[in-house]
Amino acid sequence: GSSTFMIYTGAPQNTRRKPIEDQYITEGKEVMAKQGVDEIVVHAPYIINLGSYKDDTYELAVRFLQEEIRRTDYIGVKNIVLHPGAYTDKDAEYGIARIAEGLNEVLTGIKDTDVNIALETMAGKGTEIGRSFEEIASIIEKVEDNSRLTVCMDTCHIHDAGYDIVNDFDGVLEQFDRTIGLDRLAVVHLNDSKNFRGAGKDRHAPIGAGLIGFDAMNYIVNHEKIRHLPLVLETPWISKEKGNERPMYEAEIALLRGEVDKRFGDEFMDHVERLDFFFRKQDITRREYVIGIWDLLKNDAKAKKADGREPMERLYDMVKEARLFPELTEEQINHRLSAYFAIPKYS
Repeated sequence: GSSTFMIYTGAPQNTRRKPIEDQYITEGKEVMAKQGVDEIVVHAPYIINLGSYKDDTYELAVRFLQEEIRRTDYIGVKNIVLHPGAYTDKDAEYGIARIAEGLNEVLTGIKDTDVNIALETMAGKGTEIGRSFEEIASIIEKVEDNSRLTVCMDTCHIHDAGYDIVNDFDGVLEQFDRTIGLDRLAVVHLNDSKNFRGAGKDRHAPIGAGLIGFDAMNYIVNHEKIRHLPLVLETPWISKEKGNERPMYEAEIALLRGEVDKRFGDEFMDHVERLDFFFRKQDITRREYVIGIWDLLKNDAKAKKADGREPMERLYDMVKEARLFPELTEEQINHRLSAYFAIPKYS
């Protein structure tokens, strides 16, 4: 059910790259056309840090980002998402100026391409820049050819940075528009969060299983001012067994599109109703339970040490222990739990 996706042109943790000309670009575009996928997004490698005061790190960042932009242009993608950078041993003012300096240098060398750099909003972890709309705006103001700069808004990041997207997403968008301009918003990363608002941590959760919640995420996805943009899920792959992790994308996309019945059928919805009935008998109310478990894990170190399971894993274990769906795989049960988090929309 996906209509867009995000890729890396190589491993995001290193500089090793195969020639982009040797990749199956034409074949990939043919598959995309058959599936109705038009606009996709590239993410820049994580090792790029334009905010570094170390000359070798900075020079690598400039050179490598230029190379990645050329690869992105060859594929025919319009936006490459970039974590702005971190100032490490300096301060935010230095970091903003250094990143702008780097972007000026990068853009000077790739004038023959048709790719925009989408600066990603960050959570505020460590010394990373981009934790506020003001920091992003300051970078943009200092870049000479800033018509080539767009923004990628990450829901988990701005929630963790302190923006109240749960209760006032309209107000957050208005603040973004005043500070940066909605015309620069080009990509949205859709992630629930394992942290309370303002934690500055950046830990993604499956949709509905985190502290943003399905209702808020559903409101964001269907908002008239952003629903036309590429909306990219970065939610975690999950499993009880290491190495067997699976994404929840199929269920999450169907839920956010309002197409669960069409995608999964009546039996799936019957199972979700059974889950709701089962958990009600355990005196579990979905949002209160999710918030309560995260509160326990964040604020009671002793309880976390005794049982560090997250909300979705605990609910899964209850279902397995009760042998509610013995015929279903772990992934299938987790899909149904994802839908359970979306009730009452699907009740």
